[in-house]
Amino acid sequence: MPGTESAFPIDLKKYRKLALDPSKPQLTAEQKSTLLHNIQLLRDAIVLFTATGAARGVSGHTGGAYDTIPEVCILLSLFEGSEKFLPIVFDEAGHRVATQYLLSALEGHLPAEHLLHYREANSKLPGHPELGLTPGVKFSSGRLGHMWPLVNGVAMANKDKVVFCLGSDGSQQEGNDAEAARLAVAQNLNVKLLIDDNDVTIAGHPSQYLKGYDLTKTLEGHGLKVYTVQGEDIDALWGAIASVVTYDGPAAVIAKRVMAPGVADIEGSTHGHDVIPVKAAVKYLNARGYPPSVSEDILYNIKPSAVPYLYIGSTKEVGANRVVFGEAVNLVLDRLSKEEAAKKVMVIDSDLEGSTGLKVIHQKHPEVFVPSGIMERGNFSTAAGFGFDADKFGVFSTFSAFLEMVISEITMARLNNCNVLSHFSHSGVDEMADNTCHFGINSFFADNGLSDVQSWLYFPADPLQMVAVIKRVFFERGIRFVFSTRSKVPYILKEDGKTKFFGDDYEFVPGKDETIVEGKAGYVVSFGEMLYRSWDAVLRCRQEGLDVGLINKPTLNLVDEQTLRKIGSSPFVLVVESLNQKTGLGSKMGTWLLERQLTPKYGYMGTTKEGCGGLSEQIPHQNLDPQSIIMKIKQLSN
Repeated sequence: MPGTESAFPIDLKKYRKLALDPSKPQLTAEQKSTLLHNIQLLRDAIVLFTATGAARGVSGHTGGAYDTIPEVCILLSLFEGSEKFLPIVFDEAGHRVATQYLLSALEGHLPAEHLLHYREANSKLPGHPELGLTPGVKFSSGRLGHMWPLVNGVAMANKDKVVFCLGSDGSQQEGNDAEAARLAVAQNLNVKLLIDDNDVTIAGHPSQYLKGYDLTKTLEGHGLKVYTVQGEDIDALWGAIASVVTYDGPAAVIAKRVMAPGVADIEGSTHGHDVIPVKAAVKYLNARGYPPSVSEDILYNIKPSAVPYLYIGSTKEVGANRVVFGEAVNLVLDRLSKEEAAKKVMVIDSDLEGSTGLKVIHQKHPEVFVPSGIMERGNFSTAAGFGFDADKFGVFSTFSAFLEMVISEITMARLNNCNVLSHFSHSGVDEMADNTCHFGINSFFADNGLSDVQSWLYFPADPLQMVAVIKRVFFERGIRFVFSTRSKVPYILKEDGKTKFFGDDYEFVPGKDETIVEGKAGYVVSFGEMLYRSWDAVLRCRQEGLDVGLINKPTLNLVDEQTLRKIGSSPFVLVVESLNQKTGLGSKMGTWLLERQLTPKYGYMGTTKEGCGGLSEQIPHQNLDPQSIIMKIKQLSN
């Protein structure tokens, strides 16, 4: 059978169990042969099933999981040989989730065929490992570089065990790991790190964008025992791992290798960080001697899926607001000379320039651009520090999920009256294949100042509004936050169904709510990527004779008194958003209404549960699709 109905064509039963003794740091010929066999078998499997993510259009990550298979095979052999090791392969790089799913299959928790549903919606194989969701998965990785401190605690709770954690040159850039290193050394914890140093992250090569960054010197400086070896030299790798296991205290093996060694089309490149393209996977597996049917029958018969729905009130044309952010910044910078721009503006990246819109700034205005590492806290503060001068402006960008990491730095910037514009892309849950740990749903955490200071949270609804927002607020003083989604969004149309709402005659006014359509039966209040969905629901209700109005609230955290009084005097108010229902706009607007003695029927819809994986499936999974909005409107209007 073709596609996902196929049997898994790589026989994982050919994996050969092996017990290794760390007191014997030299491999026998038979042990080496077995390890090499296992490594190749599992690497082939990784290439095949991660490529299904490319085939179905949900992306994924191949290179990191492929890289660390030698370390994983050695760890399995240590677990096989002794009970003194905690038998969990902790990994602080969640994008190497394919490793955890492969281990689940090897241990019998998942049928191997299920791996062909990698990152598919509702397959329980999302883009990061989630404890309690996937059978056999033993931990949640969370976000990059967050696992080592937790592993320190695991080691404290299991003092009679050796505890391992896989790391990477990307995860080690996070400040959490520096703190974890100091504690591990101070407490002499029996933690052993196996770090894949492949000199590749999402945006480039650390050796180029983070000069001076040296994992061996860094970890030795913290006091760890460190062995640095070539990761593809299995004898050297085993010798180093045997040495750290027998060492009393925290220790690390740094395995240097090119990304995805032996995979011709992605070896050594940043493309290896992401999912391997289908054609590259087929080419690799054919070269490995598998019959063409093994890969082609599967990969060429898996197609992207979508939730078919014809929206009204918006265009079929869509745009990526996260990219438009950078283009809009360029429009502002284009009005300055190169010298003036460099003096007045600094844009700092956190290894996500291609994902958050900064790449176009890097290309067109390199004079303002600073490439940097996976160091969100420090990079935000650097942008704020540049804006410490009243006439200078820092720009920072990362994923919305990581906003939670910079709350203290936001407070510092506010206390110092800094000028910093922060773009948080990948907000909400729409098309978030990386799933729950990457949901950007706590945006209101940024509004953490006291009532006598002001921050501005902006969430444009479409590309035209994004441009209008950036042009208006770029050179305003203070802390400004702009949010966008991973998904593309259509252009909002006026009630005539033809004219773009945020067209040439539109002017953005900070703090002002925008009436998309008036209504006598009640109002829906929405913003961002939920506005076009809400507009569709409102229009369908109006077609049925229910005179519902719609408000766009592009400035999330400021009260527009005139609009609030208007909607609060109507029969009902319904807030529709994809932010956390517990912390989002809906959790606040009810209070704003009551403070003004306004008491309409009130409801609010937001994200309430962990994700289902996939892309467009995330919105209906949270009951935020137009039909769910219509049901809530009708409930409140009765």
